[in-house]
Amino acid sequence: MSAREGWITFAATLAAFLMLSAIFFLLLGKPPLEMGLSLVEFAFGDAYSLSETLAKASPILFCALAVAVPGRLGLISVGAEGQLYIGAITGTALVLGFPELPPLAMIPLMLAAAALGGAAWGLVPGLLRARLDINETIVTLILNYCAVLFASALVFGPWRDPANQGWPATAPFPPAAVPPAVDGKVHLGLLIGVLLALALHVFFTRGRAAVHIRILAGNRKVGRTFGLDFAFWVTALMATGGAIAGIGGIIEVAAIQGRLQPSISLGYGLTGFLVSWLARHRPLVILPIALLVGGLLAGSDALQLFAKVPAASATILEGLLFATALAVPGLIARWRRSDGN
Repeated sequence: MSAREGWITFAATLAAFLMLSAIFFLLLGKPPLEMGLSLVEFAFGDAYSLSETLAKASPILFCALAVAVPGRLGLISVGAEGQLYIGAITGTALVLGFPELPPLAMIPLMLAAAALGGAAWGLVPGLLRARLDINETIVTLILNYCAVLFASALVFGPWRDPANQGWPATAPFPPAAVPPAVDGKVHLGLLIGVLLALALHVFFTRGRAAVHIRILAGNRKVGRTFGLDFAFWVTALMATGGAIAGIGGIIEVAAIQGRLQPSISLGYGLTGFLVSWLARHRPLVILPIALLVGGLLAGSDALQLFAKVPAASATILEGLLFATALAVPGLIARWRRSDGN
């Protein structure tokens, strides 16, 4: 696709999304133009709005990168949600086990524990896919439920803080475990996510490993003739994706929530999956899309409070965005093929 065709597709997708959003607001009895302008203002209009947007974008970014890493090999992992939870659990275990650590030791060790937990959770479907050819999509989907239930079992059980008066959550994290932040919600995790995206872009576009992955993604049999080990790359990339989601999980807990609770995710895993697929698993493209979706969620939350729109509006608008972004390019490509015939 040429640059001109890409811009035409982008413009058509944006126009379709705006049209569907306008219809949605009309059905709610709200003026579409006013709602649209308010949505942009609540997402990016001032420092507070931008901080809310960035807070929403951070876990989406980590989950999208977690999907993109195995996605470059042609794997379809939907396990970012579970890996995010496991990373939050293992990172929390480090914090609760060693609460007196100084910040210079606490935060790196907390992130390392979360990465190891997420990597282990991603390694399981990776090994099953590599050794037994078991579909990674099904396994990661099942493991999501296991991770969420595991977190609930811990915060309702042995990790429950008696001082919470019945509320299921751990004890608050000590100050040493809270990542540095600006204005409360613009935290270190955002910088880590951006650096990971840049590093992954370089890894998947430069060097011998990038070539090997592209060959295997295109045709495993061809890769085998060149002596490339598909099983190795499956396990390595699935584990790496899990580690990234795990880091996102503990950052969300430590920087935003301050303690482990049963519900630490607002569907970030599924949203990250869709963001990655919209970006075609390209890390640098994931960055602006994650920011856009974070703004959509933050702005929709504000609309619920100030414009009295339903709480489900954010989910509906998000669905409209993904639907148009997937459908419009496909329809345009089909039209071009038929026009060429």
